Amino acid sequence: MDPADTGAAVPGAGTAARPTGAGAPVHTAPADPADPADDRLRAGTSTYRRANLALFAAGLATFALLYSTQALLPALSAGLRLSPAQASLTVSASTGALALTLLPASALSEKYGRTRVMTVSVFTASLLALAVPFAPNLAVLVALRALQGVALAGLPATAMAYLAEEVHPSAVPSAIGLYVAGNSIGGMSSRVAGGALAQAYGWRTALFAVGATALVCAVAFRLLAPPARHFSPGSISPAALGRTVTGHLRDARLRRLYAVGMLFMAVFGAVYTVLGYRLTAAPYGLSQSAIGAVFLVYLVGTGTSAASGALTARVGRRGAFAVALALCGGGLAVTWARPLWAVLAGLVLITGGFFIGHAVASGAVSRTALTGRAQASALYLTAYYIGNSLGGTLGASAYHLSGWTATTLLAFLALLLAAPAALRRP
Repeated sequence: MDPADTGAAVPGAGTAARPTGAGAPVHTAPADPADPADDRLRAGTSTYRRANLALFAAGLATFALLYSTQALLPALSAGLRLSPAQASLTVSASTGALALTLLPASALSEKYGRTRVMTVSVFTASLLALAVPFAPNLAVLVALRALQGVALAGLPATAMAYLAEEVHPSAVPSAIGLYVAGNSIGGMSSRVAGGALAQAYGWRTALFAVGATALVCAVAFRLLAPPARHFSPGSISPAALGRTVTGHLRDARLRRLYAVGMLFMAVFGAVYTVLGYRLTAAPYGLSQSAIGAVFLVYLVGTGTSAASGALTARVGRRGAFAVALALCGGGLAVTWARPLWAVLAGLVLITGGFFIGHAVASGAVSRTALTGRAQASALYLTAYYIGNSLGGTLGASAYHLSGWTATTLLAFLALLLAAPAALRRP
C-alpha cells in the first residue's frame, strides 16, 4: 500500500465519537484525558498494543494483496502470453472493485461492527489469494482479483472509524501512524519480495507466498484485536446515505478535490504499472527481482507525505499542489532520458510529487466537509482507486501501442486536467 492510501479524515480524532447510522453526520463531544470513566484504549497499555499490532497486521495483509501483481506484470505477460494492457487488468480489477465497494462496506460496518467487517474482509481476501496462483487463464485471474478487491474494501472503509471509537483521542495519532506503516510495508514488501520470488520460482509461487503471508496476518489480527467496547450498531439507511453522498457530490469544492486525487493517482498508476515493462526491455534488461527492488522508491513517498503538512502550512494548499504538479511533471520529463539513473531520478520526483498531492487533497476533504466526513473521505478514496484503475489500464494500453513516450504523454494530460482544480483559489 501506498503510505497515503489512508489519508482520509479520521472520524472523531481528538473527540469521543458517537456511533450513528450509515450516512448520518458524526456528532462528537470533547474528551477529558483525565476522566477515569473513559475506558478507551490508552498508549502504554497491553490492550492498546494489541489493537495496534492487530491493525498493523491487517493493513499489511490488505495492501500486500491489493498490489500483489503490480511488480509481476512482465512475468504474467510472459507466462500467460498477455499484452501489457491485458496484464494490467490484474491490478485494475482489484483496485476498481475496491473503489466501488468502499461505501457499501462502510455502511455494513455501521450495522455489523467494525471488527467483524474487518475480520471477514481480511480472511476472505487471503483465502482468495491462495486460489489466485492456480488461475488457468486471464479471465479467471481477473475475476479472482476483482473478488479480492470487493473483499479488501472492508479494511480501509472501517479502520479509521474503529480507531476513533476504541482508542483514546490522546493515542489516536500514534495508532494511525502504526496502521499506515502496516499499509506502506505491505504494499511495498509484496512488490519487492514478489519480484525476487518470481525470478527464483515463478510468478505463481510468488503470489502464493503473498497469500500465505496475508493469511498469517489475518489470523494474527483475529487473535490480537480486542473486542469492541464502544461500538453501538445502527440501522443501514440507504436513503440517509444517498442524501449524504449526493450532498457531497453537489459541493463543487469537494468535486474538485476528488478530481485532483483521481488524476494524481492516474499518473501514478500509469507510471508504476508500465515501469516493469520498460525496465525489462532493452537497453536495461533488468531482472524481475531488480524491478521489484525499484519499488523501494515508495519510501520517498513516506517522507513527502509526512512533510506535506509543513509544506501546506508554509505555502498554502495551492502552493503545495503547485509543488506536487511541478515534481510530477518534471519527473515525467526526466524519465525520457535514456540512462537508468535518469529514469530512477524521474521516478523519485514523480513519487514525491504524487504523495504530496494526494496527502494535501485527502486532508483538504476532511476540512471541507462539514457533515458526513466519513462518507466524504470514502468518496475521495473511491475516486482515488478509480484513478488507479484507469491510469494503469490506459497507461499500459498506451505503452503497448507506442511505448513509454505515449504513457508519459497520457500522464501529462492527467496533470493538465488536474491543474485547474488544484490551483483554483479556495
